[in-house]
Amino acid sequence: MQYQTEPKEKFTVIKILDTTLSSNLVPELTQLTDSILAKSPKNLVLNLEKVHSWDGKVLAQLAQAQEQFYDNNASFVICCLSDSLNKDLDASEWGDLMNTTPTESEAWDIVQMEEIERELLDSDDMDFSVSEAED
Repeated sequence: MQYQTEPKEKFTVIKILDTTLSSNLVPELTQLTDSILAKSPKNLVLNLEKVHSWDGKVLAQLAQAQEQFYDNNASFVICCLSDSLNKDLDASEWGDLMNTTPTESEAWDIVQMEEIERELLDSDDMDFSVSEAED
C-alpha cells in the first residue's frame, strides 16, 4: 500500500495513494493505524481522495480502527471519499457510525474540536456546581 504521512501539531494526516483498497491490505492498514495510535499525537485524519474502490473487509477494519481510537481518547476522521465509496459506506452497517467529512480541512476542524472537548472534560479545575442565589 502506498501512502504519504504528514504530521501536524495535534494529528497526523495519512493520504492513501492507491486507487483500490483490497482485503489483502487489511494487515498493513491495521499496522499503520496502530502505529499512529501508539505515538503522539495519536489523532488521525485518513485522506482517501485517490481511492475509488474498497473491499468490505477494509471498511470493517476502518470501523474497528475508529472505535479503537475513540476508546483511547483519540480522533479518527476519514475524509475526501469518492461518490462510490460514500455509497458503499452508506450501504454498510457502519454508515452511521463512521466519522467522515467531505474535505481534509473539515476533518482537521473535527479533530481540533474533539481535542478541545477532551481537554475541557479532563480539566480538574472546572467547577460545575451551581451556586444558590442570595435572597
